Amino acid sequence: MRHNNKPLGTLNLTLASLLSLSTAMAFAHGDVTPQAVDTAGLTQLGEEWVDENPYRAPYENQELAIKIGDSAYNQNCARCHGLEAISGGIAPDLRNLEPGIDGDEWFKYRVINGAVRDGAVYMPRMADYLSQEALWAIRTYIESRREN
Repeated sequence: MRHNNKPLGTLNLTLASLLSLSTAMAFAHGDVTPQAVDTAGLTQLGEEWVDENPYRAPYENQELAIKIGDSAYNQNCARCHGLEAISGGIAPDLRNLEPGIDGDEWFKYRVINGAVRDGAVYMPRMADYLSQEALWAIRTYIESRREN
């Protein structure tokens, strides 16, 4: 058989190639492995997790924490939680976390434990990949983006 003067085998091969290419493009959206974060200049916190964000004001290097957190957030969190901490609806808008220790408690729990529903990972355990310094810097950045 022929279609538009081409054998159907050629047409099928062309369609299969296009489908294969589009599938490959769908999976080529970038590296989803958490990216390392340089926390030089921030007070190092050690292995034991602190309960409250140590980089919140009146921390003397809060602006550095925000800068580090901005970069870390946009490399590691934005693909789900939205650019500049503004959710597009895929995942919660983190700017709405409670301020202070109440929000810190939830943030700490979630980055340590991640989120799994019905066996599907909704959020990886980020503390397996990023230091608490990096994660508290991200929290500091998110707080700086909070709308009044």
